[in-house]
Amino acid sequence: MTGPGVAEPSSPAPGTPGRPAAQPEPDAARRHRGASGPVVAVLGTGGMGSGMARSLVRAGLPVRLWNRDPAKARALGGPGAVVCGSPAEAAAGADVVLTVLFDAGAVEEVVRRAAPAPGTLWLQSSTVGLEDVDRLAGVARELGLVLVDCPVQGTRKPAEEGQLVLLASGPDDARPRLAPVFEALGRRTLWLGAAGAGTRLKLVCNAWVLALVAGTAQSVALARGLGLDPEDFFRVIDGGHLDVPFARVKGAAMIAGDHPVGFSLTGALKDSGLILAALRSAGVSDVVTGAVREALTAAAGRVPDPAAVDMAAVVEGLAPGPG
Repeated sequence: MTGPGVAEPSSPAPGTPGRPAAQPEPDAARRHRGASGPVVAVLGTGGMGSGMARSLVRAGLPVRLWNRDPAKARALGGPGAVVCGSPAEAAAGADVVLTVLFDAGAVEEVVRRAAPAPGTLWLQSSTVGLEDVDRLAGVARELGLVLVDCPVQGTRKPAEEGQLVLLASGPDDARPRLAPVFEALGRRTLWLGAAGAGTRLKLVCNAWVLALVAGTAQSVALARGLGLDPEDFFRVIDGGHLDVPFARVKGAAMIAGDHPVGFSLTGALKDSGLILAALRSAGVSDVVTGAVREALTAAAGRVPDPAAVDMAAVVEGLAPGPG
């Protein structure tokens, strides 16, 4: 069976032009193979990657960790989790390579450096765009990897608790091989078809999430601008058909002015660009996401570090400016 992201018989062999020579399997990976379940290399241990790695370790799966900032990977090291010095070291001997990185450029760079063995399952969970997922499928074919395009719905807390929703797309024969990994990571897995469908649905979901957060921020800002207590807005919707727990959580952060990162403002701004491109590709009006992006951009200009605050800080872009 062939298709986007599925290894083809003509994939170059290790050591041939177009593919680095395969790395020897280190002793740690061989020891991991004696453990229960597939060996998973987690490439990227930021907010989401670290939570997913913890869930894998908690489930008893052997994990190999790499991050561009070694300190973030070292913080996760311990029984069941081997910290590696390079993507290639992490991928050597792994059955599954999980990429959880900021954007498609980082994903392609890191997976090429990792050069996993042909036939390795590549679980690509970073949020990327429509053109990006097609390009990454080409990389998978070139390297002989089996691509499962699988973005996730959820933020840091669900990642740490193994309660993500997994938007999986790829070859059917990957399902049983990934079953223990998905059981560790999520409360629900949707298999959506050929690789690329997961990314398309992720953009659909994030369009709604960003609009919901921006709409909540606008109501909070408007209440304040009209001299009202924004808490009264949430009292009105509490327990009724309009009540959305996620909006209440984000609204509480907006009211408190406290924005610990669940999903960063920088990440939301990046995703808004991907969603705009998808809307235009589909011939759908981009007026809503365009307005959301304007608010995100304004907020990013008003906070010291957009990467260090949650997307709920979009409220800062809607508040009256000085003067």
